Amino acid sequence: MGDSLNNDQAGLGAAVSSSVSRLSLEEKPAEAAPASPQHWTVPDGDVSPSSSSSMTTKELQEYWRAVKSQRKPVKLLFEIPSTRTVEHYPSRYVVYKIVIIKSGSYDDKKVSIERRYTDFERLHQNLLKDFSEELEDLLFPRKRLTCNFTQENINERRMAFQEYLGTLYGMKCIRRSGAFMAFFTHPELKEAYSCLRGGQYAKALGLLMQINDLQEKLTQHSPALRVPTLCALLVCHKDLEDITRACQVGEEALSLLPRNKRHRYKCALLDTLVDLGYELGHDVTHLQEELSEIKEAQKMQTAQLSLKELVVQEFVD
Repeated sequence: MGDSLNNDQAGLGAAVSSSVSRLSLEEKPAEAAPASPQHWTVPDGDVSPSSSSSMTTKELQEYWRAVKSQRKPVKLLFEIPSTRTVEHYPSRYVVYKIVIIKSGSYDDKKVSIERRYTDFERLHQNLLKDFSEELEDLLFPRKRLTCNFTQENINERRMAFQEYLGTLYGMKCIRRSGAFMAFFTHPELKEAYSCLRGGQYAKALGLLMQINDLQEKLTQHSPALRVPTLCALLVCHKDLEDITRACQVGEEALSLLPRNKRHRYKCALLDTLVDLGYELGHDVTHLQEELSEIKEAQKMQTAQLSLKELVVQEFVD
């Protein structure tokens, strides 16, 4: 990059050099990826390793830590391209399709969900409990007394809700709030966990994969929020006898958990990864050491819940 600048802008050498140095400092990640024997190079888009069968458990863990260290802040766009009217006598309502897209680069994981007017209304009421001052100038799209189902009024509300979501996302305190993330994920999570508890692992897996893609976009500020979903994915893969993929997902979940911090899933996750590692013939010494450290630090004397037992407790009404 320096050679190009010297050739093209020789007359600005000192100024350009100073600017480039300052920008380089600003763009450095807060924490560099831990060194590994393979010196992982992570491709754009957080692509999973294509063939984990040749990787040891430790190598997979290093891969996901490298992915984590190279993540950049992601800005999102919310589009509502279409609607549909649902009639279940005696009720009638409009469903809005919301597409969540990364901005600034090609997004190969576009995720869409559907929400009703009442879902938006519930979101707004929940946000008002904690952010009334921030929302005092934001007008919530209202229903009309008549003609709610004319195409003109539906399109008007569709555009208004699209702008509404973009405005909410523009406020840091709101886009990081539990209520905002729950709006996008809780209905599907409830369905997924219900399927999982009922033994419908393939259906639960499909739902959880979509939710995980969405959470990856929404939880850049705190990636560990994805751990419960990743652990549920692990359980589904394991029960569907895809041990290799279960191990991959488990290693990704573990990479999001700092080694020296507690997390309610950590012991059960490590325990499961040790078992999977044995089945796959991986070296699990480092996992056993970490598990022993946690158990010793927490003085664990009673039997702990298994990973599956923890997972099935999520979203129980």
